[in-house]
Amino acid sequence: MEQKTIKKPIELSGVGLHTGAKVNLKFKPAPANTGINFIRVDVKDSPMIKADIFSVLDQDKSPRRTSVGTDSIEIHTIEHLMAALWALGIDNIITEIDKSELPGLDGSAMGFIDVLKTAGIEKQAVPKKVYQVKSPIWVEQDGAMIMVLPDNQFRISYTLNYEHPLLKSQYLSLVLDEGMFEKEIGSSRTFCLEMEADDLRKKGLGKGANYENTIVLGKKGVIDNDLRFEDEFTRHKILDLLGDLYLLGYGIKGHIIAVRSGHPLNIRLVDKISVQREKIQAGSIKAVYIETGGGVLDASDIQKILPHRYPFLLVDKIIELVPDKRAVGIKNVTMNEEFFTGHFPGRPVMPGVLIIEALAQVAGVLMLNKRENVGKLAYFMSLDRAKFRKAVVPGDQLRLEVEIIKLKSKIGQVHTKALVNGQVVSEADLMFALVDA
Repeated sequence: MEQKTIKKPIELSGVGLHTGAKVNLKFKPAPANTGINFIRVDVKDSPMIKADIFSVLDQDKSPRRTSVGTDSIEIHTIEHLMAALWALGIDNIITEIDKSELPGLDGSAMGFIDVLKTAGIEKQAVPKKVYQVKSPIWVEQDGAMIMVLPDNQFRISYTLNYEHPLLKSQYLSLVLDEGMFEKEIGSSRTFCLEMEADDLRKKGLGKGANYENTIVLGKKGVIDNDLRFEDEFTRHKILDLLGDLYLLGYGIKGHIIAVRSGHPLNIRLVDKISVQREKIQAGSIKAVYIETGGGVLDASDIQKILPHRYPFLLVDKIIELVPDKRAVGIKNVTMNEEFFTGHFPGRPVMPGVLIIEALAQVAGVLMLNKRENVGKLAYFMSLDRAKFRKAVVPGDQLRLEVEIIKLKSKIGQVHTKALVNGQVVSEADLMFALVDA
């Protein structure tokens, strides 16, 4: 299977389910291995926000939906689009958006599927990333549960059971692919109870919801609408789960078994799957040479070159790599960083030594992604002319620039700079010993 993107740019407009704001989207093709990214075009110098587990906003901050962003820039209600991208097998795409929330359309994923199909789907001649779950993983909370078991295919079995006559004991189990999604899942719409709708509006949410794009359940049944499936509620829960799972950045093989799960529990499962994959990679994947093409490497590519793993992998992606000359990496600094728990927790500042470490990791990618250096490790030998010019705080995006001064078979010397919004926050000259692992 090959990675895919869309063939040409295409636009879509609508109204946000929660904000009620008119929003315009522009989908654009993206290079292989870059993933799913959003750009807030209404924000000056907006950084690119990657739709992955590391960018997910706290559910307390964005209830009843899945959102990604930084402390200053947010993208809300992405789950229906993410499910559509999964269904179409789209691995790489850029979505420009001029508001903070994606359009709700008819409350399902079909509007996104239709417009993306119109743009056309293009293969990219790079292998698709798929992870086969190796051992059982589960999470549970307040009577809800979700788990994944090893399987040679991708199946979801969902049980819905709530205190409402139309929401009792619904069960659906499907082996999912694109055709099955469009036929059985894609058109199912979001729903809520009538009493929940009133509460959401009091909290400033649901401003764009109506009886056409949201199934509202009253005491006597569905209000001013008809169900598309008898168990449409369960099907939409599966749709949301698929969208949340795609925050992994790759497909999976496994059997998902869920009981009453929603976005918070889905995200916890995604996090655990990601951790399991990283642990297995750390123990089994050998360093390889990666042909960069345009110089873009994502986190999984970086882990094939460097031995570092979460929470010590401090580079999210490489956006430029000129062999033997220079490399540029990106680190999005968020409140979720492990070190903020103890480093000035009342006024979080990224430790200067970790900025240097992030620069060193970009340097490591540049030096070790050479055929003759594959499998080597880069050890610090010296640190010269280090300067820290400005504090780096949650919400900042570090641009990590590295230029080769000298590179031989056993020694590498580089000049490095870290920038935020074009201003240098740190710089240093680093020297490494290149040794066999």
